[in-house]
Amino acid sequence: MPSTIMASSTTKPIFTPPSTTLTSSSSSSQPPTRSSLLSFLRNTASTPISLKLSHSHPSFRSLSIKNATKTIESAETSPVSKVGAKDTINSQETKPTILVSEKLGEAGLELLRNFGDVDCSYDLSQEDLCKKIASCDALIVRSGTKVTRQVFEAAKGKLKVVGRAGVGIDNVDLQAATEFGCLVVNAPTANTVAAAEHGIALLASMARNVAQADASMKAGQWQRNKYVGVSLVGKTLAVMGFGKVGSEVARRAKGLGMEVITHDPYAPADRARAIGVEVVSFDQAISTADFISLHMPLTPATKKVFNDDSFAKVKKGVRIINVARGGVIDEDALVRALDSGKVAQAALDVFTEEPPPKDSKLVQHERVTVTPHLGASTKEAQEGVAIEIAEAVVGALKGELAATAVNAPMVPAEVLSELAPYVVLAERLGRLAVQLVAGGSGIKSAKVVYKSARDPDDLDTRLLRAMITKGIIEPISDSFINLVNADFTAKKKGLRISEERVVVDASPELPIFSIQVQLSNVDSKFGSAVSGGGGDISIEGKVKNGIPHLTQVGSFSVDVSLEGNLILCRQVDQPGMIGQVGNILGEQNVNVSFMSVGRTARRRNAIMAIEVDEEPNLESLKKIGEVPAIEEFVFLKL
Repeated sequence: MPSTIMASSTTKPIFTPPSTTLTSSSSSSQPPTRSSLLSFLRNTASTPISLKLSHSHPSFRSLSIKNATKTIESAETSPVSKVGAKDTINSQETKPTILVSEKLGEAGLELLRNFGDVDCSYDLSQEDLCKKIASCDALIVRSGTKVTRQVFEAAKGKLKVVGRAGVGIDNVDLQAATEFGCLVVNAPTANTVAAAEHGIALLASMARNVAQADASMKAGQWQRNKYVGVSLVGKTLAVMGFGKVGSEVARRAKGLGMEVITHDPYAPADRARAIGVEVVSFDQAISTADFISLHMPLTPATKKVFNDDSFAKVKKGVRIINVARGGVIDEDALVRALDSGKVAQAALDVFTEEPPPKDSKLVQHERVTVTPHLGASTKEAQEGVAIEIAEAVVGALKGELAATAVNAPMVPAEVLSELAPYVVLAERLGRLAVQLVAGGSGIKSAKVVYKSARDPDDLDTRLLRAMITKGIIEPISDSFINLVNADFTAKKKGLRISEERVVVDASPELPIFSIQVQLSNVDSKFGSAVSGGGGDISIEGKVKNGIPHLTQVGSFSVDVSLEGNLILCRQVDQPGMIGQVGNILGEQNVNVSFMSVGRTARRRNAIMAIEVDEEPNLESLKKIGEVPAIEEFVFLKL
């Protein structure tokens, strides 16, 4: 079934400003306006190895939005705009500012310093953070800094990326980050082993009363009978959450001779079975376990999931370990369960409030072992996390789509690599389609058709849809669009994007045969782009040898790469047309890099697609429009 981005019907339509369009009957034209901004992605190789994000720092992308606007505006008074990306970048050789608000390993800091200006300011209040953030391109935090909506508002759009040095991102307002187009990345792998090892350490030390016995001896006592423990071998451990850390805990517990079960609504049963772990329901897990180890994230669904009702269902004398998030346990309920004997012991590394109050009944409880959030606190993990988050933040500032992004359309790395050239195609098709809309036509809906030999269920198009959405919205909006906020902005502006997947007879080695973009119920400034009787603007493209190509305009077949600006002409199919247009462009030193002609029938109508390296001036465009055999044409900027 097609997936759809829906929006409120009360939202006003979005409009496209007029770009240069002339017909053979026109004697004059309006100066070109800012019809588009610079391309979101640059395809610099036949198979791009990274995707460029529009929020990349100005020094590391083709042009910033601000300077793209200036460049296009300057073209209005200049015969031919020859301002290149290199010229603009050289004028902005400034390093990004990276604020590190909590301690980070030196290896990570060194990576950051080699790229930008690093400000290590620890223990900032919310007020101080909001003051500083307005001048920062990136922010790196651990779990102590709260990155609230107020922080994003104070950044005023300058903040491009927030890096969370660790796994959990509950201290970052993801909704606000998305609305403000800020990428959020984390470091989910470097501390996995450290957290799992700490979970096992708490498991064993709790079972043998290590912490209590140590404190007793240091107080001058010898209480062997008091601190008799329990054995682990043969006992059942319920791992609640079978992600990276949970699965590592399960492996180690199996090595200790424990029976391991798990509850995780998203855990593949075959992956669990591969290491000898059975996936069971929540109630079955907590009612049969001798030990319960928590490894779930803190979400609205898991907040205080261990409460009075849950503790009522556990086996009497169960022991609980938590190295995940404090908020998943109702701490008052746990105290009551400990006091009643329902829960024999608890070992906790995390708390609802960190640090917890000094008079906390839970912390002071005799049968509770506590540590101050040490899950990732090994030298190796600290350095690993620092390097991982530094690499993710630097990559994001360069414009690369981080594999650890948590608020952008994400696909596995191998799929991302395979889709890279199609991502370029998708954005450019969206950018071309919107420029074909006549000024004043409201765009309310668009349809994307993916043709592929693969089963529709095997084709992840989230990334492609976001890029098409960006291509449609950015040229006609003041909004700053990137992968993070493309869908959100579309909904906000009342743009409905639907998708359709069509199976075709093609090579299954290629993920996509072609992508078609249709804009419905709009007026077209280039009538030949209207397909069929429905009046929809329709363009289609393919990837050939790693390069995006425009292959269909309305009912006309063309074949031109999407690497430069385009001129589309509908003409009478007769000899000499290519030469006439080529001569006009050559007189103004506009280089034609590629030309393709598609026709419906011999000596009737044809469309000529011309790719040019430079932007023709108004005089050249007017001369093209005055060629008698040319019935209409449009200039499109990529």
